[in-house]
Amino acid sequence: MTELPVSKHPRFVVTCNFSTFLVYDMEQPGGEPEEILLENLETDYYRLSFLTDSENVHLKREMELSLAAGEIVGLLYDAFLKQYVDPTSERSLKSLNMLCVRLVFCLYAEDAGIFGKHSMFHDYMAGYEVHKMRKALIELFHVLDTKPEDRDPYLKDDDPILAAFPYVNGGLFTDEDIEIPQFTEEIRSLLLAKASDDFNWAEISPTIFGAVFESTLNPETRRSGGMHYTSIENIHKVIDPLFLDNLRNEFQTIKEETIEKTRNKRLAEFQDKLASLKFLDPACGSGNFLTETYLSLRRMENEAVALMTGGQISLGEVLNPIKVSIGQFYGIEINDFAATVAKTALWIAESQMMKETEDIVHTQLDFLPLKAYANITEGNALRTEWESVVPKHELNYIMGNPPFVGARLMKPEQKGDLIAVFDNKKNCGNLDYVSAWYKKAVGYITRTDIECAFVSTNSITQGEQAGLLWSEIMQNGININFAYRTFKWNSEAAEKAAVHCVIIGFSYINRDEKVLFLNETGTKHITDNINAYLVEAPNVFISSRKQPLQNVPEMEFGSMANDGGFLCNYSDEDKNDVVYKYPKSEKMFKRFLGATEFLHNKSRWCLWLKGISPTEIKEVPPVFEAVQKVKEMRASSNREATRKLADTPMLFGEIRQPEEDYLLVPRHSSENRRYIPIGYVSRDIICGDANMLIPNANLYYFGVLTSNVHMAWMRTVCGRLEMRYRYSATIVYNNFPWCEPTEEQKAYIEKTAQGILDARAMYPNSPLADLYDEIAMPPELRKAHQENDKAVMRAYGLSPKDEAFKSESACVAMLMKLYKAKAEQVK
Repeated sequence: MTELPVSKHPRFVVTCNFSTFLVYDMEQPGGEPEEILLENLETDYYRLSFLTDSENVHLKREMELSLAAGEIVGLLYDAFLKQYVDPTSERSLKSLNMLCVRLVFCLYAEDAGIFGKHSMFHDYMAGYEVHKMRKALIELFHVLDTKPEDRDPYLKDDDPILAAFPYVNGGLFTDEDIEIPQFTEEIRSLLLAKASDDFNWAEISPTIFGAVFESTLNPETRRSGGMHYTSIENIHKVIDPLFLDNLRNEFQTIKEETIEKTRNKRLAEFQDKLASLKFLDPACGSGNFLTETYLSLRRMENEAVALMTGGQISLGEVLNPIKVSIGQFYGIEINDFAATVAKTALWIAESQMMKETEDIVHTQLDFLPLKAYANITEGNALRTEWESVVPKHELNYIMGNPPFVGARLMKPEQKGDLIAVFDNKKNCGNLDYVSAWYKKAVGYITRTDIECAFVSTNSITQGEQAGLLWSEIMQNGININFAYRTFKWNSEAAEKAAVHCVIIGFSYINRDEKVLFLNETGTKHITDNINAYLVEAPNVFISSRKQPLQNVPEMEFGSMANDGGFLCNYSDEDKNDVVYKYPKSEKMFKRFLGATEFLHNKSRWCLWLKGISPTEIKEVPPVFEAVQKVKEMRASSNREATRKLADTPMLFGEIRQPEEDYLLVPRHSSENRRYIPIGYVSRDIICGDANMLIPNANLYYFGVLTSNVHMAWMRTVCGRLEMRYRYSATIVYNNFPWCEPTEEQKAYIEKTAQGILDARAMYPNSPLADLYDEIAMPPELRKAHQENDKAVMRAYGLSPKDEAFKSESACVAMLMKLYKAKAEQVK
């Protein structure tokens, strides 16, 4: 297996000693294996579900049908768009969006039996020639929006097929200023053949289709060539631990009641409870979280109804046994079209679940007219008072997937939204857009039992941002009750582009048991506390620190060229060519290390002209020309600080090269490595600013920094670039709580640190990137690191009996307690 490229490594490795299974996640090399006891396998078998395809066949079919439906809508959209007089106008595009929503509802209604007769919409439209279809559709929309008593009394004689259509209501067919273009043979064929004859809309998943439908008609996603949707599995990662697991457990307990009368009473009470719950998604998009939650509650209600009625409704009972309503679901969405799609998705979900109820009680229920619920509010959630959408004393849960926009990528209006929400305005420049939803939610749920859960990019639990955000919103008693640590949130059907996300459930309620989901298999870890870094540790907030927490050497950036590449980017060939022609230039070149060169043993040179006289520079034309280009580049910059550097174009923009050998730490490193490769470098080699450096760092400092203790700290508090480690002095190094070893312990750490260097030296032709590959790491090097790890842990007072000696999460908890104590000492 070690010979395989990384892309072909197995995701999971399972070992067993006939009493215990250990499951290793190879995407989490620093993590601990999941332990499953053989004696518990009968109940814990689901924890090995990743070994098989656990997706439900029906769910797969729903997904496939929903994606196919999205493709059909896209074809109709493109065909209609070409027919508009001005296809680029805002009115045309909004009209086309609404037209597609109405057509989808009609196609669904005829297949689901909502219109009363199968193929009713198809047969009506098929009765008209192409040039008359536009007018026929306009007349149909008008009829669907008119109550029977308000219709032309002669319509049933003039056009009995049209008159037979029911009243829909709900605002979907309200006579808005909607522009409908002329039909073509292509549109006729698409609508009647491909969309109607050849496709059954009744089987689509409203949860998935709503999102696919929205993104199909969204110009930005259309340009990117993909259809986006949030998988039902990922939605349940939010709603299950937030409320659904508890409801299911309660329901299961009721079902186990053996006395029928008592059970039915409790079932009726449980149904009333389901019907009393209210939910808000303050960034609801196409409503997929709301829709899936509605479907989940209705499925439980249907099962309860089946148990209470035995599948029949007796004479004299209320004919409609359904109490759970889409009126319990509230959303805020800034995009008017997405808001309309959300309403339509909920209506489709309501229709599907009503059909299931009909099958249970063998009674036909009235779906139409649609209920004109106004619970999806169009507006900017960060500028809208949530209390005006749903009074907080009526609400139970807030959930959703707010927009992912990085702190440096926001539009001015988004930055304004963020600033408007936060009390401490000065920190807003370093917070992601999603942070505002957390802050807004915390303000809204004050003095309530409302519980919340959001999906977010993992950046809000890492680096400087974690301290800035959570120190502000946890100060008044907010608790993190459950959380999924970083996992890939697959949300694109075409390309499966993934964002690295976390899920955080929070409220003023302090649940007795907090749950950490440690990986994508859903492994649960019960804990007393979950802090801002999503670890089982005290609530500490690590802020940017300019100086180390303790008396250790300072770490600083390498030298920054700020040169447009004219000083720092010479290959061996480039450098040799200049030196061959101008031998006196030899002393002007020095080896240069960026992170790539350091990790992959690549050769790179820079012009290091510190101390070189102007005369010498001018005597080497290629060097003088490079300096001239640097001056031009800096002088033309928009930044005043860079323009000032044009006065010294022969020098790097920022020079921090030490006079002595130094310890180098690359700022970015692969998350697939257990240890960030760090190492000693000669003072004659220039360290670029893609690295951090520590001058005069002896073997003790090297040993501690390369240990699993420091790596555990780094993995928890560092920033990330995607998932790659982003090492920093101000967050990682300066806040690291160092041990206080005895002289004997310190000497032993120095010895094991030297052992690491000796093991590396056994493979002089292997770059550090290869030496620290988790699969290919030489056994001598791994053993040397393990010895060093033990030496450092003993210096922290840990023995093999301690949990922090064996578990990385326990080690981090220990470090955070130590950090808290040391930080209070230096205040």
